Amino acid sequence: MDNAKLKQVEIFISGITKRNPGQTAFGILLLYFVNGKQHQKEMKGSLRLSTNSRTQLITSTAALKVLKEPCQVKLYTDAQYITNPFNLGWLARWENDDWRDVKNLDLWQELLKLCEVHTVEFIWLKQQSGNPNQERAEYLAKLALKDKEPIVDFVYEQKIAQENLLDKLSA
Repeated sequence: MDNAKLKQVEIFISGITKRNPGQTAFGILLLYFVNGKQHQKEMKGSLRLSTNSRTQLITSTAALKVLKEPCQVKLYTDAQYITNPFNLGWLARWENDDWRDVKNLDLWQELLKLCEVHTVEFIWLKQQSGNPNQERAEYLAKLALKDKEPIVDFVYEQKIAQENLLDKLSA
C-alpha cells in the first residue's frame, strides 16, 4: 500500500514493573489526526505475573492491534529491547538462526505479523527525556500498577508452572 495514503499515527508506550519478574503494567498513548484535528486514545493495563521484556512486547502489540486500518506508525519507547531488533538488524539474524534461543518468541512473532499490516518505525526515547507524550504513557503505566484485576500472561505463567513442576520432580 502507498504509505502516502496511510493514516499517520504516533504511539508512545511505557512498560514498568514492581520487580522483574513480577507484576508489570503498561501505558499507551496514541495520537492521530482526523480532518486536520488531533485526537488521542489512552490505554493502560497490568499483568499479574510477567517480565519487563514481555510487557514491552505485549504493550507494542496491544497498541498496534487497536488500529482499525493499515497505518503508518511511529512507535516511541524507552525500551531498546523493542527498538534495537528492528533498527539494528537483529530480526534478520534471528530469522537466519531459525529463531534459536530468542526469548519471548511468541510475542516477537505476533509483533512481526502486525508490522506486515502497518508500516512501523520504532523510535527509542531516552527514559525520562522530558517528552510529555512519553511521560503520559509512563503515568498511565503507573496508574495501571494499582489495578485490582490484572491480566494473566498465560504463556509466561505456564512456563513458570512447568519449571516449578520439573524442580519438584527432580528433587
